[in-house]
Amino acid sequence: MISVTRLNGQKFVLNAELIRTIEESPDTIITLISGEHLVVAESSDEIIRRVIDFERHLRRLSSPA
Repeated sequence: MISVTRLNGQKFVLNAELIRTIEESPDTIITLISGEHLVVAESSDEIIRRVIDFERHLRRLSSPA
C-alpha cells in the first residue's frame, strides 16, 4: 500500500499491486488494472519510488530471519 494525494489535497492509500500504468500529461494519472483512472498530485517518479519502497518492505517481511 502506498499513500498518495488527490489534486484537492485529500490523502488516500492505494494498493500498489493494482497499478497498471502511470503517466504524466501534465497531471499524474494512475491507471489501475480495473481500468479506473486516478489523478494524483505526486509525480510519476515519486509514485515509482513509493512502490519500490513498498515492495522492498514486503521482501524484508517475507525473508527468513
